[in-house]
Amino acid sequence: MEVPRAGSNGSTPPLSPADFLRALRNRDLTAIARLRHSLRTPLNQIIGYSEMLMETAEETGDGNLLHDLKRVHTAGGQLLAVIDDGLANWKVEAGTIDMPSLRHDMRTPLNSIIGYTEHCLDLEATELNAETAADLRKISLAAGHLYDLFMGQELEDELNRSGTAPDPDPLPRPSLGSLPPLPVSAPPDNGAGPATGSLLVVDDDLPPREMLCRRLQRLGYLLTEAGNGQDALLRLREKHFDLVLLDIIMPVLDGFQTLEALRADAALRHVPVIMLTAMDDVESTVRCIEAGATDYVPKPFNPVVLRARINAALERKRLRDQEHAYLDQINRERAKSDRLLLNVLPQAVADRLKAGERTIVDSFAECTVLFADIVGFSRFSQQHPPARTVQLLNDIFSSFDVIAEAHGLEKIKTIGDAYMLVGGVPVGRTDHAAACADAALALLQAVGGFNRRHGLAWDIRVGLNSGPVVAGIIGTQKFAYDLWGDTVNLASRMESHGQAGRVQISAATRQILGRAFDCESVGRISLKNVGEMETYFLRGRA
Repeated sequence: MEVPRAGSNGSTPPLSPADFLRALRNRDLTAIARLRHSLRTPLNQIIGYSEMLMETAEETGDGNLLHDLKRVHTAGGQLLAVIDDGLANWKVEAGTIDMPSLRHDMRTPLNSIIGYTEHCLDLEATELNAETAADLRKISLAAGHLYDLFMGQELEDELNRSGTAPDPDPLPRPSLGSLPPLPVSAPPDNGAGPATGSLLVVDDDLPPREMLCRRLQRLGYLLTEAGNGQDALLRLREKHFDLVLLDIIMPVLDGFQTLEALRADAALRHVPVIMLTAMDDVESTVRCIEAGATDYVPKPFNPVVLRARINAALERKRLRDQEHAYLDQINRERAKSDRLLLNVLPQAVADRLKAGERTIVDSFAECTVLFADIVGFSRFSQQHPPARTVQLLNDIFSSFDVIAEAHGLEKIKTIGDAYMLVGGVPVGRTDHAAACADAALALLQAVGGFNRRHGLAWDIRVGLNSGPVVAGIIGTQKFAYDLWGDTVNLASRMESHGQAGRVQISAATRQILGRAFDCESVGRISLKNVGEMETYFLRGRA
């Protein structure tokens, strides 16, 4: 268990008796809630330490010590009930707080706590170990704090000045015995079993924080401590925690501010937080839940209830983490599927297919189709091993893919050693001819670079034609996006009737390019199933 950092601020001071009586006269519910917080802190120590000591006594079979500790624990519960009833909000609002009666009713349980604790401490010289003696001393110190807060001379004087009859039989100040101060240390490993979660305990009051941590460590949790909200936020940004137990009244950043800061931080907003505090008013509970707290447990807490709520919060976090892991896996698989789909279909078409369209067929009035074919590839493939041939073909077509993407063109398919792309499909664009012309020139340059890398002398023919096409998906399983129409057929003829190392374009494409490109007239050539047609060689940009 980590110790709190040096320099952490001290605990929040409790109300003075004068402030308390003033709050009663003014019927100040906020101040009364702070008083109950001040009272619940030592009560939490009395009840909590006595519970842990009772468990130890049962384990060791120390019947005498267990007998006295049970009376301390019972008296602590009785004292809590007396305070809750005596300072109930409805009594504050009605102005019916009876201080003498409240102090009188507190006397018996407080006297039992002091008496039985001192009796246990008297065994220290012969029977108690150092850790048990230290815990008993903490109970005695907590009882002394209650005495100073509620039974001391300062409150007596204030009651006299206010004209309220004081308790006629005040309880004597408890003695703390002759035990020397003991250092606060982490409890030893008691074999509680494997940790069930990593918890951050945030409380500015060291005694209740230390008691809570010991209780939780006995249950098997991994613990880290923080003395205030600011320190807690630093710890949360340094390492992962499964759960935060957060007090409300603290210096620097109180529990509300710390919770708001957690929920505002994208990296921390999903960390579950249980508010564990002596504040018992409904407004504080509602404010915590509205601010995003997972749960709210008042002090003094029932250890069985606290463990159940911690485990419930950890289980919810485990399920949420598991859900997020499944969602991440689904998103990764979806992204993988999308990438595979985009290897087959254009982005715009893939989006329509994922949106639920089943029949995708479109007509485009204007586009430019490009075909490229490797000259003499069949002869090359017959003379070289298949693996080498495919490797080289993949290399050159991959460079073609880069060019198509760079110019915003859509690769349609490869057929053997032929490569087909289009501009203006499936998303229309006015510069489809210019983009394809630039890409065609880039393909020639890419072949030159390819030859230099591999020591080859490959060459390609490129053909372009512009006009209307029909485009859509064919197939239901191994589907493909394809183009149909005379424009496609003529583009193929431009390539097949062209020359190695040249880009041949139709008159339609030449007209669209205008003066932006330098073109050389080929004259009229005879095309199969088409007849004679005027064609041009594309030389470059004008």
